[in-house]
Amino acid sequence: MRKISLGMVLFLGVCLTVLFVGSAFAADKGPVDTVLQGCKSELETFCKGVTPGEGRLLACLYAYQDQLSGRCDYALYDASAQLERAVAAMTFVANECREDFTRYCSTIQPGEGRLLKCLDKQGSKVSKRCTQALQDVGAKK
Repeated sequence: MRKISLGMVLFLGVCLTVLFVGSAFAADKGPVDTVLQGCKSELETFCKGVTPGEGRLLACLYAYQDQLSGRCDYALYDASAQLERAVAAMTFVANECREDFTRYCSTIQPGEGRLLKCLDKQGSKVSKRCTQALQDVGAKK
C-alpha cells in the first residue's frame, strides 16, 4: 500500500473545504467521517483538547504521525484517495463546463453548491458537454 503523507491529506482537505463542502460531490461516508472513525483512538488520545475545524485535528495527527495505528494510517490514505477523486471530478467539470460557467454564472460566488445551482437553473441552455460531465461525476441525474 502506498503511504500518503499527512501533509498531503491536510492540503487536500483544504481543497475539499474550499471547493466541495455542501456540494453534490459529497460521498455517503466522506473523508472527514473516514478519518474521524479510523483515527478515533488517536484523536481521543493525542488530540482530545484540540478544537475541531480549520484543519486543527489533521495538524494534531500530523504531529503524532509516528505513533498512529495502521487503522488510522489506512483511514488517512482512504480519505486522501477520496479527496483525490473529488478534485479530479471537479477539475473535469470545470474544464467541460468552463464556457457555461462564464456565460451563465460569472456573477455567482463559488462555493456551497452555488455554481451547480446556477447551471441547474439554466436548464436546457447548458451545453450537452457540460450536462454530460455533471452526469458523469454524479452531480446531476
